[in-house]
Amino acid sequence: MIRTLAIKPDILLLDEPMSALDYQSRLAISDDIYKIIKKEGKTAIMVTHDIAESVSISDKVIVLSKRPATVKSVYEIKLTNKSTPMNNRRCREFNDYYDKIWRDLDVHI
Repeated sequence: MIRTLAIKPDILLLDEPMSALDYQSRLAISDDIYKIIKKEGKTAIMVTHDIAESVSISDKVIVLSKRPATVKSVYEIKLTNKSTPMNNRRCREFNDYYDKIWRDLDVHI
């Protein structure tokens, strides 16, 4: 990430940036990435399959349909007392967003 920021890009493209990490490391690193992006004033587009991660770190979540992928839903994430991803998971709206996005995915268990 530091090497990428060194070239001063306008937009960061993050494809499953924390997928290889264990759960505790993912939580800690997401806070670090969030703080760096905010400090540098960058826009980041992150691809993830982790709903909690997307809601906790994002200002906007875009849900794609199955192949061929089209935009299915767009959620403006507005959390009370928004701060770091770890703290955002404690916001009262967090579970509502999580549930709505889960339903959008049409996952049948």
